[in-house]
Amino acid sequence: MSQDHDHDHAAHGAHAAHGAHTAHRPHDAHAGHSHDHVRDVPAERLKISLALTALFLVVEAVGGYLTHSLALLSDAGHMLADTGALALALAARMLATRPRSDARSYGYRRAEILAALFNALLLCGGSIAIVLESIERWRTPRPVVAGPMLVIATVGLLVNIASAYNLARGGGHDSNTRAAIAHVVSDAVGSLGAIVAGVLMLTLGWTRADPVISLVIALLIGWAGWGILKQAGHVLMEGVPHGVSMPAVEATVRATPGVMDLHHLHVWRIAEGFDVATVHVVVAQSDSGTAVACAVSQRLKDSHKLAHVTVQPEHPESDCALTHPDAPA
Repeated sequence: MSQDHDHDHAAHGAHAAHGAHTAHRPHDAHAGHSHDHVRDVPAERLKISLALTALFLVVEAVGGYLTHSLALLSDAGHMLADTGALALALAARMLATRPRSDARSYGYRRAEILAALFNALLLCGGSIAIVLESIERWRTPRPVVAGPMLVIATVGLLVNIASAYNLARGGGHDSNTRAAIAHVVSDAVGSLGAIVAGVLMLTLGWTRADPVISLVIALLIGWAGWGILKQAGHVLMEGVPHGVSMPAVEATVRATPGVMDLHHLHVWRIAEGFDVATVHVVVAQSDSGTAVACAVSQRLKDSHKLAHVTVQPEHPESDCALTHPDAPA
């Protein structure tokens, strides 16, 4: 964050003089204060999808090699990335449940965002590789054994559908899990594309159907990866969480009885399901700073679903209230 954000937290030591107040959801109050209420799918589901993907990866890679099908080989390569992606998602989920430490005051929850970012990069990178190979196959068509290719692709589609359903059921998924689901769904699309290519080659003898379908698959995979990449990047850049309006947050603070002015208002996301905010409010001499801070915290929590709110009340004549450059130097 900016210099102002550092000031917000550095000022916590002086909060007691003005009644600084920190509000958070009940799950933050336990010993260890991990800030974690993981809404991801259970680890068991990730393990099941990981096993299904890894097992069929071998079948599809061997089948693609024997049938000379780019659609199968590209899908097998994507399944290899998926195997790593699911393993990473599982590891990130386990890491995210660890309690906070002296070195990491918010714990390890952002491990899931980093995993989502890496998985999105894998999706985009795999998409580019398939596009390049599709162009080469269009220029120089290769014979494809369409029958076995069609069978393998059909089995692959069923496996991917089962894996995607396993991950998606239950709802409440974060970026990390959505990235893993995107990998599996794009695999399903790849298998479906291979089926279409196999049918076209069997019925029409169109050899170039293989690279054409592979190109379409690559574009879909790249689109999914780009969407996840933007979401993860927004969180890592500490952007305002989607669904939260800064003008509305400011209006809520200003509408709180006892608040004369505000500054150093920041709202960002640690991980999905855990949005935080800090704000300095100027309170009249006649008002209790603690009471006003508590009211601001409760209103922000109720109206904007913020999980952790830190409010610092200041008197009008205080140095912080008189000089508060919100813009970086």
